[in-house]
Amino acid sequence: MKNLSAFLPAALLLATPALAQNELSNFSATGRGGVINTFAVGYQAIGINPANLGRPDGARVAFTIGEVGVGVGSQSLTRTQFDKLLFHNGDPLSAAERTELVNGLTSDNTLNFNADVTALALSVRLPGGFGGLAFSAHQRLNGRFAFNSNGADIVVNGRRAAIIQQYYDAAGNPRSGSTPPALSAALDGTVLQLAATNEYNVSYGKEIIRLPGVLKLTVGVGYRYLQGVGVADARFSGSGGLTAYTALSPVFGFSYSPSLQGNPSFNYQNGGELQPVGTGNGFDLGLAAEIGKVVRVGASVTDLGSMTWKGNLLTVNDQQLRYPQYDGTQDYNVIQGIIDQFANDTKSLFTYQPERAYKAQLPAKLRLGGGVRISEYFEAGLDVTVPLNQVAGNLPSTFVGAGLDYKPVRWLRLSSGLSGGAGYRASLPLGLTVVTSVWEAGLSTRDVTGYFSDKSPYVSAAVGILRFKIGAGTE
Repeated sequence: MKNLSAFLPAALLLATPALAQNELSNFSATGRGGVINTFAVGYQAIGINPANLGRPDGARVAFTIGEVGVGVGSQSLTRTQFDKLLFHNGDPLSAAERTELVNGLTSDNTLNFNADVTALALSVRLPGGFGGLAFSAHQRLNGRFAFNSNGADIVVNGRRAAIIQQYYDAAGNPRSGSTPPALSAALDGTVLQLAATNEYNVSYGKEIIRLPGVLKLTVGVGYRYLQGVGVADARFSGSGGLTAYTALSPVFGFSYSPSLQGNPSFNYQNGGELQPVGTGNGFDLGLAAEIGKVVRVGASVTDLGSMTWKGNLLTVNDQQLRYPQYDGTQDYNVIQGIIDQFANDTKSLFTYQPERAYKAQLPAKLRLGGGVRISEYFEAGLDVTVPLNQVAGNLPSTFVGAGLDYKPVRWLRLSSGLSGGAGYRASLPLGLTVVTSVWEAGLSTRDVTGYFSDKSPYVSAAVGILRFKIGAGTE
């Protein structure tokens, strides 16, 4: 892949087509640290809990254009390493920095990044108590890097890595009496994942039980059609555990050899840069209840379904650790170092097999939420989101968060809370939203302290200025 070190920061900053929290482009949810299950109304319920569309207290018509959110964090890199890796990757590495970088990359959560764009979302509350309907177009980029010590050493030092020198001489020949280990054993615990998709959603929710002042129960369902812009999923575990495949559209800039392009088992795609290389279908199911007039609870399962990748598809089986044709990185361009080891060229540790199709699960999640709404001026909630698989684009671990919205005056809503998990450290979010009867605009961050912390740096932001609602009221 050419110039991924430039592409990745640009993708994060510009949020072109996005551990996979679909609320990152929702500036309201970001300001609560991702807490949203009981807060979401109208189109905000898409991908979260479609049952909330059945609540009768949302706007009759609501829509938004161009909400954007980005986030990137590490639990192992120092602030200096983090900044240089992403934004100053041409800075040279000294011998001491090389050793420190190997240590910094060795982690279960070396780097997590995601970028979301809600290009357009619209919801309508149907008359006559027939519930609510919502549509959206969404772009998403998610990724995760995790390395064991061997993987970090190879990325930084290439053929000079300790495990390579243990089994190969300087000419790349196997040392006498030694047998290189399988990749699954040598890279045990290493995870390299990236997923970029376009999503088109429709969701519906309806109230099915109403006992005035006692209980309101709603149910909902959602469907999404997905276009796969690209995926790379490599997961290594000992005892022969290896899952690895890639399917990337031309925007990622991979150069495939002429022999591979002509292989009848390889579906070569070289059209428009964002030409899809996969398609899929996903489903959401939700249940929500309002108990009394204050307490709200919700439960949903999202992203049930699968993607089928066909274009530029390559897979990898477990194989012996090879001698890399790679001298190591001379600067902080670690992203390029990763690609040099996992690309389809002579520098790769892998031998790839072209395939016609690969079916993968979507990043399914269980979402649970509870909250209290005292009035339009104060609402608080607790969310737990559990990943149901470990495919590319899903959360690496369970997310837990507590958040609140407070309006000191009618035109201003403040959001904050405390959250943790999902590959990130404990976070202190903050959000500001200007509110009128028909228009909202806001800016928020998932973690205020992450901008300044030397350990576990994390930067995130979400913004929207074109959120509208028409005809508020309760049926």
